[in-house]
Amino acid sequence: MMQDTIAAIATGAGRSAIGIVRLSGPDALSGVERLFTPASGRKLSEYPPSSLVYGVLRDAEGRVIDHCLATYSLAPRSYTGEHTAELQCHGSPAVLHSALEALFTLGIRQAEAGEFTRRAFLNQRMDLTQAEAVIDLIDAETAAAARCAASQLGGALRRRIEGIYDDLVNLMAHFDVVLDYSDEDLDPFDEAEITTSVGKAAEELRQLAATYRRGRRLYDGVPCAIVGQPNSGKSSLLNAILGYDRAIVTDIPGTTRDTVEEKAVVGGVLLRLIDTAGLRDTEDTVERIGVERSRQALERAELALVLIDGTRPITDEDRAILAMAQQVPEVIVLATKADRPAFVLPELAQVFACSSVTGEGMEQLEREIAARFPEGTADQGEILTSQRQAQAIARAGECLQAVFDAMAMGMTPDAVLSDVELAMDALGEVIGRSVKEDVTQRIFDRFCVGK
Repeated sequence: MMQDTIAAIATGAGRSAIGIVRLSGPDALSGVERLFTPASGRKLSEYPPSSLVYGVLRDAEGRVIDHCLATYSLAPRSYTGEHTAELQCHGSPAVLHSALEALFTLGIRQAEAGEFTRRAFLNQRMDLTQAEAVIDLIDAETAAAARCAASQLGGALRRRIEGIYDDLVNLMAHFDVVLDYSDEDLDPFDEAEITTSVGKAAEELRQLAATYRRGRRLYDGVPCAIVGQPNSGKSSLLNAILGYDRAIVTDIPGTTRDTVEEKAVVGGVLLRLIDTAGLRDTEDTVERIGVERSRQALERAELALVLIDGTRPITDEDRAILAMAQQVPEVIVLATKADRPAFVLPELAQVFACSSVTGEGMEQLEREIAARFPEGTADQGEILTSQRQAQAIARAGECLQAVFDAMAMGMTPDAVLSDVELAMDALGEVIGRSVKEDVTQRIFDRFCVGK
């Protein structure tokens, strides 16, 4: 356990019904007992751990701060693995800061960002994938992202990686035993065992690495470019999806000169919507820059919403944009302005009418997007969600490929297996068995104070 005791406000800024001050460290319980008096007259420590006790909170000079609830847990059966305590006060910022200041007068210090979860990791209450899942759960913007983070918090990703790690440990252990006890009647160690074990691990790593794209979609959103000719209704569609006027809409072609990005959940899928400038040849310098950025947005997109003005015949320019969008993995074609009297649905495959004014077609759009980007199966927690994880898994895979390269060159088992050890080191970085301090610091820098 750490030698000092930390405290922080664990609830969000602003007024609320309840606000929580959290403590962790050797003086967590004794510190709260010096300021909190249960209404029963007993000490808080006389109640069983995890009991919720009503009483009065006072500062170091005996002035009443609040009538509130308190609870505590004893090491190692707590979130951090240390003695912990919580004061559940009324959610006035003034009350919470007064409680915190009173604790500081007792020698308890302000917690740093993510320090509670960092202590949980250092005290082996969770591994690094679970620690990262905590912040992912806080940041989750969709139900699917929250379920994935909750599954990882329960150890789903750790178990998958530990299975690969342990298989490689068994391989190394067999080699060491045969080497150290060559006179004993042991199963021989041969090239076939290396090929089988390493091949199995390499394939599992390949499958795991392939999950990173889906994992990032859950939290960053699917890059979605809204493209079409000027005045085809792109900004109107963006505003309709968001539910407020984010982009300027006029009847003047070329109103949008730059890309406008916002996130929205559509059909249960988090989209990173990019409203682009109308794609056309133009002599206007500013608009031309906007058109080029639109083309770049289309190149990065995983979903393209191609808009065609349904109040006029389809043009060669529309067809050129449709052809350009074919580079995007998923394309949905919308005929806009379905509320206008002159509307005619273009004769194209897989196109449907929509109106940003009446909402026609919006439910169908949601269904289409949900079908293109399904949430996945129950194993969703067994996916990579951070670049750190993906890079370490890729490095482990490269080390195992080096094993096969070394075998092809006729190198001895001890030289070959040195690459297996490097792969194990990379896997250990993912779950925290072997990780540098600077990597750990970067992970917990993402956290808010109080978590």
